[in-house]
Amino acid sequence: MTANSNPSEQQNVTNFSMDDFAQALEQEKYDYHFSKGEVVKGKVFQHDSSGVYVDIGGKSPGFVPLSEAAWESFTDVSEVLPIDEEFEFLIIKEQDSEGQVKLSRRQLYIDQAWDNLGEIEEKGKIVQMLVTGVNRGGVIGQIDGLRAFIPRSHLIEKEDLDSLMDQTLSANILQLDRAQNKIVLSQRNIAKSTAMSELQEHQVVQGKVVKLQPYGVFVDFGGVAGLLHIKQISGGHIESVNSVFKIGEEIKVVVMEIDTIKNRISLSTKVLETYPGEFLEKRELVITSAEERWANHQDKKQDNPTS
Repeated sequence: MTANSNPSEQQNVTNFSMDDFAQALEQEKYDYHFSKGEVVKGKVFQHDSSGVYVDIGGKSPGFVPLSEAAWESFTDVSEVLPIDEEFEFLIIKEQDSEGQVKLSRRQLYIDQAWDNLGEIEEKGKIVQMLVTGVNRGGVIGQIDGLRAFIPRSHLIEKEDLDSLMDQTLSANILQLDRAQNKIVLSQRNIAKSTAMSELQEHQVVQGKVVKLQPYGVFVDFGGVAGLLHIKQISGGHIESVNSVFKIGEEIKVVVMEIDTIKNRISLSTKVLETYPGEFLEKRELVITSAEERWANHQDKKQDNPTS
């Protein structure tokens, strides 16, 4: 500015500069570039028959189609996106010629649900699935709005699948494929974990013979099996376990050891005998009096710890 400039000219320049600055700020306020996949916050300000309009700070409001307003069904959109309430939204379509972007609450929820399932799988935790359908291969259901499947072979109840409709099943994640939108669950491991937690060492339990091997018998306790080794069946001589047991029969055994690291349960019926070979000669008597026999065995052990 020269020394000859008058005050009115200086004031005009100042006024112009301030106005220009204010306009620049206003322009910057609305010169947002919203990208697909971005999460934004916005306040709901209008409903109509096709969707919801949201103020997200752009030159035009964001628009949420009714199909994207929530992950679950609703009768009135005001129930899920009330006026004047602020929510987070996922941009599913970038700005059109008028600067409007398309938003989704449903897809945001689904993305978060996938993230949560990823953490659950990583930590080996249990999920809850609501059964919504049944087919020959297993049961279909939902976990936080995501479609999941449990194969028949991985169900605890494998026969009457219709009885599982509308039930909530606890399961572990067997397969998680976000790209293929595939979630496969299993109740096998959870049933085994539950059964393992209910068993205790030095306890008499009843189970079912499920497998015969030359080296012993596998006994199932509702999802987990233990080994009754041939040397732990009796103090008497055994030519073959097939001559002593049959698949499907119920027996009582003593849980001698639970090895959670090796996932192994060791069983015995020999410890119930009062003399070697008694189990082979009087098996019914030994089984029916198993608890009393084991209690006597424990008492004798306490009285004579070196025996």
